[in-house]
Amino acid sequence: MFNKLIAATLPYMPKKLVWIFSKRYIAGETIDDAIAASKELNSQGIKVTVDLLGEFIKDLSQATENKEAYIEIIEAFQENKIDGNYSIKPTFFGLLIDEDVCYQNIRTVVAKAAEYNNFIRVDMEDSPCVDKEIKLFRKLKAEFPHNVGLVVQAYLKRTLNDLDNMMDMQNGISKLNYRLCKGIYVEPDELAYKKYDKINENFIKGLEFMLKNNVYPGIATHDRNIVEPAFELIEKYNVPKDKYEFQMLYGVTPELRKMIIDKGHTMRVYVPFGKDWFGYSTRRLKENPKMAMLIIKALFRRG
Repeated sequence: MFNKLIAATLPYMPKKLVWIFSKRYIAGETIDDAIAASKELNSQGIKVTVDLLGEFIKDLSQATENKEAYIEIIEAFQENKIDGNYSIKPTFFGLLIDEDVCYQNIRTVVAKAAEYNNFIRVDMEDSPCVDKEIKLFRKLKAEFPHNVGLVVQAYLKRTLNDLDNMMDMQNGISKLNYRLCKGIYVEPDELAYKKYDKINENFIKGLEFMLKNNVYPGIATHDRNIVEPAFELIEKYNVPKDKYEFQMLYGVTPELRKMIIDKGHTMRVYVPFGKDWFGYSTRRLKENPKMAMLIIKALFRRG
């Protein structure tokens, strides 16, 4: 109840107070902040995927602005020789307003990344968006077979079927590439698993499906109870180290991240930045109220 109370009141706290907690998990507000954070991670042998914060826009003029912002990001990251790629949320480009306009916006961004032989990850959002985002991914994958991937969420009951149904896109030239995460949105019981053990079980099933079928997985987790079984599956199927990677959020579980890197596995860190950091932070806390205790610790440690 205490954690939920903190989560509910956080949006009404002064931004300077929230930033004390948030700055550990967000690179900053500007492209320069994101580049600096990415360079530091690269210096540690860690790849990045960068995300401009924001989603659920209200009009298509915002979608155009977001498209242009991502073009600028790609050019800046290329100029600075960052070892990384890019993550995008389709709702940020107008998915819930006009699917065709959304596709054209994202296609422009993917085409820019493809100019540099780089890669765009299409994030998966809440359940009303899933079919739309799979459709979008299919269309992009057909034109840019090496430059686009998707996110799948282990807590959704449909995910294993989705993985199977999308195998028609896998061929000898173009491999499928998915980020597998647990999922963060609040969903009805009939659509999503809610119990920790069941979500983990579905995660491992999804990962095994990918490894067995030569799909490139981004194993996105901060849970040691996922990491250890993932190691076992990688060994079981004798998967080369360039055929998978682990992924984590910026600033989260650095000790576990180091352990994975020390074992010789590829690590990619999700680097969020942008002026919408306050909305991102408050949404994250509502999705996971247990993080409230980290805020209290941060306040006491940093005054």
